[in-house]
Amino acid sequence: MKKKISLIIPCYNEEEMIDILYDEINKVLVKLPKYDFIFLFVDDGSKDQTLSLIKAKAKKDHRVKYISFSRNFGKESSMLAGLEAAQKLDVDAALLMDADMQDPPSLMLEFFKYYEEGYKYIFTRNKTRKGQALLKRFFANAFYVIYAWLTGDKNSVHSARDFALLDRDVINAFLTYKDKHRYSKGISSQIGFKKKCIEYDFQERQAGTTKWSFRKLFKYAMTGIKQFSHVYILVPNLISIFLSIALILQIIFGHIYKYDYRYIYIAITAGVLLLNITLKYVMKLGYDIRDQLLNRPHYLTAETNIE
Repeated sequence: MKKKISLIIPCYNEEEMIDILYDEINKVLVKLPKYDFIFLFVDDGSKDQTLSLIKAKAKKDHRVKYISFSRNFGKESSMLAGLEAAQKLDVDAALLMDADMQDPPSLMLEFFKYYEEGYKYIFTRNKTRKGQALLKRFFANAFYVIYAWLTGDKNSVHSARDFALLDRDVINAFLTYKDKHRYSKGISSQIGFKKKCIEYDFQERQAGTTKWSFRKLFKYAMTGIKQFSHVYILVPNLISIFLSIALILQIIFGHIYKYDYRYIYIAITAGVLLLNITLKYVMKLGYDIRDQLLNRPHYLTAETNIE
């Protein structure tokens, strides 16, 4: 009996890519006759013709399934919806990949080679970022260094991508995480299982433009740091340590006099600043706890052809 594999493809305004991606994937699938594949497109509230093109594919190809959100909820929600649908479809494994061809379908052959060797979670990373914008490359590298330092995560992988194959056990493990603000790369480093990393050079998107603005990337990076570190405690502590060291050095080398009110003013200002920062982080933590307790849905489905 053939194993059933779901190809989970999050899409947001990718009308220029749907036909290209579908054709390229099919070229690879003919080389993998031992598996039954399901195309699972997750439309993240696209404003263009993405959903219409997917529906047209579904009419001609029974393997094509789709979920369409009521609005844009973000890539993490799209991946979550895809994994939940894969679990519902009772697949043996799921392959997550972007619609922009930066996750080359040709690598699927390597994925399934390792899958047959018994690996349960096969993921990818860019071994180089040549071709990527210099500023984006700098911030990406800086993020992974800061993330590893703040979280102490020894299993985090520099330049890891969401392009990954998860077997049934790993899918179930991913779905046990109920975080309201999800960061899949952090989850993947915690779940264990037998893993294999595939490295490849950075690929430019084949058509269209990226939907990741600097603001979105920064917000996503902060989500990862916030979810897997103790930054709420660490930041105020670091600031207080810095201010304490500065004050000690000033006392030793700056000749502070008993009634020098300038330094009293500086000390009070520094204390108020530290209190303000601490309160800000405490309030942010409170909002995160509220979001978790309210248990709001990660996404809302407008339409789907999955029964």
